[in-house]
Amino acid sequence: MAMVDADWSITRSSGDIRYIGDDHGGGSPSYATVIQLRRWLGAFSDDAASSGDDQYDITDDAASDRSTDNIITLLGNYNIDDTAAEHLFDGSIIQGTGGTEEYYDGVVNFGNADVQIQVHQNGAVLSDDWWNFSSAGLNPDAAQGISHRFMIKTRTAGSDIDGRRLIGTSRTFGNGYSEFKINGTARGNNVFALKDSADLNNATIVGTVAGWTGIALTTQGYVGLDVNNDSSNEFYYSEWNTNQPTRSINDFYERMKWLQRDGSAETLWGLNGELFRGITHEIVVDTPTGTFNAFEDVSWTGGTGQMLAINSTTAATTMWIQLLTGIAPTDGLTITGGISSATVDVNVTVTDREPRLTFPFIGASTGTSIVGGYGTGIEVNDVTAADKLFDLTDTQIVPPNNVTFDVLGVVSGEDRILVTTDAAGAIDTNHYILNGGLVGAAVTAVTVSGAIDSDTPSSGTIRIERDSGAYTLHPYSAFSGSDFTITSHDFSTDNAATTNNVYNSYIDKLAGGTTESFTYVYNADRTLFIRVRDGGITPIKPFETTAVMGSTGGSATVIRTSDE
Repeated sequence: MAMVDADWSITRSSGDIRYIGDDHGGGSPSYATVIQLRRWLGAFSDDAASSGDDQYDITDDAASDRSTDNIITLLGNYNIDDTAAEHLFDGSIIQGTGGTEEYYDGVVNFGNADVQIQVHQNGAVLSDDWWNFSSAGLNPDAAQGISHRFMIKTRTAGSDIDGRRLIGTSRTFGNGYSEFKINGTARGNNVFALKDSADLNNATIVGTVAGWTGIALTTQGYVGLDVNNDSSNEFYYSEWNTNQPTRSINDFYERMKWLQRDGSAETLWGLNGELFRGITHEIVVDTPTGTFNAFEDVSWTGGTGQMLAINSTTAATTMWIQLLTGIAPTDGLTITGGISSATVDVNVTVTDREPRLTFPFIGASTGTSIVGGYGTGIEVNDVTAADKLFDLTDTQIVPPNNVTFDVLGVVSGEDRILVTTDAAGAIDTNHYILNGGLVGAAVTAVTVSGAIDSDTPSSGTIRIERDSGAYTLHPYSAFSGSDFTITSHDFSTDNAATTNNVYNSYIDKLAGGTTESFTYVYNADRTLFIRVRDGGITPIKPFETTAVMGSTGGSATVIRTSDE
């Protein structure tokens, strides 16, 4: 490879060294190393006179200097522009003096030949990814495992661009995602190690995933969720509705990748999806003033970020951010909300969470479960014991085994359904016994003897035996120990004496669809009694059966035998 003379020009008066050949992807573009540029200039430097568009000869001052084959300095007023830089590689070009200095630093990526790379610089994704102009990388060296070689401007007008920091990402939908940081480029070549391959859990075509609805970000910012069902919330910076059962957990994973893909037009926590990375720093704070938004842009002396969560908008002690520019704040610096103008001061401790970043941000999919990214929360009813989440303390949280029982084949508006615990093919009416009579006009608490089963749904209905012998239906909103909290009910007539029966009615309603379901936390296999009756216009013979609710749930299908 050598400089293609016809593709370059030199202008004596301005010192402009320009690429004038075909652009990327059109015609026959040419590329040269920085040392080849130096050699090309040298070939003119001993000419007696210049000719054509190469205005450089022995009468002109030296145009360049060489530190190494990978570090070339242009002298005097000699310079390249951004277009010329796009056609040079394998090193750095340094030019300008006295506050006009510019650096173009080399980037080399070690990865597979067809990996597509995006570059984050100064809090943005560079809009022109000319180094990806074809399905293969620019200026590869397959023998060395190099997919791309190109240059990025890292200093302009005498100032470094964001400390010469670069982040490389590969987010081609359908492939695995990866990320690599350069914390400050050096002269010569700087290394990315970005690669991708087919993601077997991301096989749905992008247009299909784009059309999925229902998967939604329920809460952005600090949110408490009791994912492991221990009666104590853990805290996350998101709560996602995965739209189950319409969408599978792997559908949810694919949708999260779609949000973050190359070219995304979606917004996550106020950032473009392609720029979004997740929490990079956890910051202990004090001295709050004003009221922060749930999430917003923030700044401090020496840096900017996007706040993704704060544990109190008015009395914060901890903040979580994605660093965008500069360096993370240090002890004593004031952090200011860009929208709210609220402030907090850094209180000593700033924890680097970048090692916990996952690609995509939601974590990994096994195909049937999620291994979550740091701090990402999912609605409690949308996760199972096979899923693993990590809260904002970076503690692994394993959900209980939420199992669902379905009664299939019912007719909406006609079938009355009753599902209870089984007792030899009948309702287990004395599953619980009252411990204290119910006699008041506004009873809200029902106490039974012994502990309520741990696999009882968190809310639902119970039946209570009245002194008349009737079993009346009562919704409950919670239970704890031996107590159900029921909707206020008048027991001043037809009391319920102590030792009367109580039982769970897991489903106890007129069908509202073709399937009725309930969910609880699996503890052990339980045999259920199912009764379905329809005595309406098209009556059926009463249907009764039993079925087992196991570790993966259960179901029963109604047999509809006409009773006309």
